[in-house]
Order: sequence, then C-alpha cells, then structure tokens
Amino acid sequence: MSGESDTTEITGKKVFFLYPTASVQNQVVTLLIQQEIETYIVKDHARLARAIKNHPNSIIYVNIDESMPEPEWEKWIAGVINTEPSIKFGVFSSNMNEELKNKYINKFKVTCGFLTLNKDMSKAAQKTLDILNGMNVKGRRKYLRASTDREKVATMNMPFNGEFINGTVKDISLVGISCVFNNDPGLKKNVLYKDIQIRLQTMLLKVEAVAFGSRVQEGEKTYVLIFTQRIDPEVQSKIHKYIQTNLQGKMDLALK
Repeated sequence: MSGESDTTEITGKKVFFLYPTASVQNQVVTLLIQQEIETYIVKDHARLARAIKNHPNSIIYVNIDESMPEPEWEKWIAGVINTEPSIKFGVFSSNMNEELKNKYINKFKVTCGFLTLNKDMSKAAQKTLDILNGMNVKGRRKYLRASTDREKVATMNMPFNGEFINGTVKDISLVGISCVFNNDPGLKKNVLYKDIQIRLQTMLLKVEAVAFGSRVQEGEKTYVLIFTQRIDPEVQSKIHKYIQTNLQGKMDLALK
C-alpha cells in the first residue's frame, strides 16, 4: 500500500461523482476541474465498484437519491469500504433529514461531506473544494495533463526560419505541451516562439510558448513548450474542456 500512497502523493487522487444531478455537474464538477482536480462522472455503480480496486485512495461522491433506494446505498457503500478500505466517500441528497445525515457521517464515516442538493450548488461546490483541498487531493501535481496518444488529430505547426514546421502533440496541460516534430528543427531552450497553432480534434488553439527543454527516447526527440502568461482565457477554457473530455473518455473505456 505504501507504493500506492506514494503515487497518489505525487499524482493526486481521483474524485468520482456517481449519478450527479445537472446542477452538481455544472457547478461542483466544473469548479473542481477548473481547480485542476482529477474529476470523473460515473453513471453505473456496479461497474465503478468493480473498477475501483484499480484506483485506490480515490474519493466517491454518491447521489443517494438516484438508481436505488437509500438503504441499498448503505449496503453498497459498506461493500466498497469492505473490499477497498482506502476509498473515501461523500454523499449528495435532497433529503435534509439530520438523522440521515448523522447516520452517514457517524456510522459510515463519510469524511468528504454530506451535501444537500438544491438548484444553487455554489456553496456546496465551494465546501466540496475546501474539503478536497484539506485532503490534499492534488498531491504534488499542480496541473492535469492529458495524453493524446489515442487521438487521430493532435497536431501543431509554427513558423520557424521563414517556413512552417509541423509536429504531433503528445500531451497537453494548462501550462504547456510536449510535442515531436516531423523534422527536428533544433529549438533553442528559453527562446520564445510565436503564432503556434495547435489542433486538438475539432479545436484550433493559437498560442505562444517558450522552449523549456527536450528529451530523446528511442531515437525520437520530444520538446516541451511552456505557454506564456499572455495565453488567451478562452484558449485556457478550451484546453480545460479538452483535458476533461480526454480523461473522461479514457475512464469510460476503463469502466466498461
């Protein structure tokens, strides 16, 4: 278990929302993603129960109003805790019954909060963020990063020495990309490169970046480019959206 704990300390913990309402998705999940917390939406509790062993030390927020009666959720949560004790839980419900709330907090040790569902989830969103920050869910990782290895379209081009050079994006975060060029241009470290165009599926992003460094693996040279502070907020929003869609898609495949 120490190896798993060390890994989550570095890479952070996964946060799953099981059967979230639209308001939870729009306000709570969106806020967590904006804060670079690795967050997933799941709509099949049986598949999650089977797969969660592959994601120790994760956190699951359960909407106990959905899918099955509340007593069944008690059994389900107890079953997950029994098979994977490192999993922590939070609960969402429109039921404001204090007895119900106390049962989950005291009996099931729901340490990530019992949050009441309503139309305005902004307070619940902030409370959830505060709880997760207190649990150090991000670990030492500051930014979410999405690998583009399964993407059909993850390319880039930029002007260089009077012509355009083309490359392939290998991964992306809010702070930069790693990429491989069709022909190695020999980019110089700490040099600013402007008018870089990145295409991710149907999205086209225009950025400027500084060459941070490079590495060679199996004869292939990969460059790391760091975006400047002048990155457009709309571009940042698109990168966030892409990363979330990318990570969610891979999790969906893992849960099948």
